[in-house]
Amino acid sequence: MVKRHEPGEEKSPIAPKGVAAGEFARWLDGTEAQLHSSNGATEVSCGSCRGCCRSSMFVHIGPEEKRTLDKIPRGLLFPAPGLPKGHVVMGYDDEGRCPMLIEDKCSIYEDRPQACRDYDCRVFAATGINVDGQQEIAQRVREWVFRYEGDGARRDQEILKEAAAFLAENRDLFPAGSLPSYPVQVAVMAVRVFRVFAEMKGKGAREGFAIPDAAVASAILAEIRDAQVGGE
Repeated sequence: MVKRHEPGEEKSPIAPKGVAAGEFARWLDGTEAQLHSSNGATEVSCGSCRGCCRSSMFVHIGPEEKRTLDKIPRGLLFPAPGLPKGHVVMGYDDEGRCPMLIEDKCSIYEDRPQACRDYDCRVFAATGINVDGQQEIAQRVREWVFRYEGDGARRDQEILKEAAAFLAENRDLFPAGSLPSYPVQVAVMAVRVFRVFAEMKGKGAREGFAIPDAAVASAILAEIRDAQVGGE
């Protein structure tokens, strides 16, 4: 679960030339844990940034989120395409803002959707995936600055960026529908398959030849399928 700091709450220290994103290895471990177990806890120092609330995004709400659903007028909710009955999405107003954003604050903050709790735009800064058409989020992504406690953390980020680029550039190696389309989903997928991608890359280095892209894609696909089975 992602905790967002509202104005007035204690914030993380500001980096000299940006906004402190935290130590990279710790961020990566925490994000991986959250993706694999749904029990992770990540804090995002949003400060006064409300980019994700003003970027014309549909917000998914599951049928189990009863407290959230009770706080949102039914007229703002629509069936979620491609998902079972009971799953809904909340749209945005004519200016691209979440209808629950009132006077620049979330009016249902304590009962906000799980999708809002999980959203962490640092994933764009970590993976190098571009934020398409969302200027406020893109600005915050440019401001995030990670700390690195060793060369290993820097190397991990390089590999993570390579994994994200691999997914974006080799969609033809995967069955149709097996990879997400939206930038944030691709970035999250890169984190999910990071260890497998790093293992394949390391194997090639040890054996002295480049692993074929098709073999890398096959290993990634197996990891994706295992994760889907484990989540059922």
